[in-house]
Amino acid sequence: MSFNSLGLSDALLKAISKKGYTTPSPIQQKAIPPILEGKDVLASAQTGTGKTAGFTLPILQILAQGKHLSQRPIRALILTPTRELAAQILANIKEYGEFLDIRSTVIFGGVNQNPQVAQLRQGIDILVATPGRLIDLQNQGLISLSKVEILVLDEADRMLDMGFLRDIERIMKVLPPKRQNLMFSATFSRDIKKLAMGILNKPVQVEATPENTTVEAIVQKVYPCAKEKKTELIIKLITEGNWQQILVFTRTKQGANKLTESMISAGIKAAAIHGNKGQGARTKALAGFKNGSLTALVATDIAARGLDIPLLPHVVNFELPNIPEDYVHRIGRTGRAGASGEAISLFSPDETTFLRDIEKLVGLRLPIENIAGFEPDPKASTQPIKQGQGRPQRSSNPRKSSTDNSSRSGNNSFGPRRPNQNNDRR
Repeated sequence: MSFNSLGLSDALLKAISKKGYTTPSPIQQKAIPPILEGKDVLASAQTGTGKTAGFTLPILQILAQGKHLSQRPIRALILTPTRELAAQILANIKEYGEFLDIRSTVIFGGVNQNPQVAQLRQGIDILVATPGRLIDLQNQGLISLSKVEILVLDEADRMLDMGFLRDIERIMKVLPPKRQNLMFSATFSRDIKKLAMGILNKPVQVEATPENTTVEAIVQKVYPCAKEKKTELIIKLITEGNWQQILVFTRTKQGANKLTESMISAGIKAAAIHGNKGQGARTKALAGFKNGSLTALVATDIAARGLDIPLLPHVVNFELPNIPEDYVHRIGRTGRAGASGEAISLFSPDETTFLRDIEKLVGLRLPIENIAGFEPDPKASTQPIKQGQGRPQRSSNPRKSSTDNSSRSGNNSFGPRRPNQNNDRR
């Protein structure tokens, strides 16, 4: 199948060709036609499957073919959980919309709002936003969503994990009831299906890959390791293996900082990326990692969500995630585009429950390899880590469902909120 067969316009096909693409990915093949037909869509697709183009291409076509109003009200709203993912979606829109008269911009927290407001005042067709900053500007009367024709919830499962449910519900109340709705999620969990029922109208359901499966091209290994020796082991693996690019996952922001400092002390060029880092520092760290000036990027799950890092050779779980689906998200960042990749997990006895949950989810026993001198004490406790040392399971209060989020005040309707709430949930 080619892009020409999907019903896309000549302007979009020209932009696609310029990027060097000829064949649509599975999610693009399945999602683009029903979106062009104006149907609501519920799609299961992980980062790296081409899902962003799966919704940006048809949205650009729909808006380009529609009636242009002189004031250019916001006609398409794309909600996404993190700043980095929002910026990447905007870049995608601008690349594919190069030959169209479509204006787009992005808004997120952590930076001065004035340049964003100035862009909005010039008239915008497509707005990419994180929920926190969108609600702030709505409260200030600086943005109107009354003309939105298309709504996209991207990384919907992660938005629920991050406690955005109430924000999403508040945003829904100010959108026109008649609109096209698109929801993209890595999984079709019970919570996602419940959210979809309240937003989507007779949706077409599409899946790019089987739910919660791991990539065949990824070599997965588990190294048992005494908890206090994990830092020493990862430094050994990087230096002796001469690894040039490695993405490392920790459960907490504090853990990411501590590991990064140890790596730097050992002569490894490393940086941490998490919710407490300013946007400038996060952008600099990601750029350095991509251009090769940094060897290791140490990240929390939420901060790394949606990061587009092509041909990543190594992913290391310095700590196993206590939400098994996060393991799939983590290791899925390697082994892309036909390239092989390696996913290594450093496993301490107190993570036994996490390992079993992961193996149950992915449907296989992960191969275990011992490295002399780092094995844990066979008598060490296998009791799980205490709550608070890692990201907790979803709680009944969605605003407190992740340790990578700073607290935010909130209520059930648009209204005044405390200022200076620059955190990763924007």
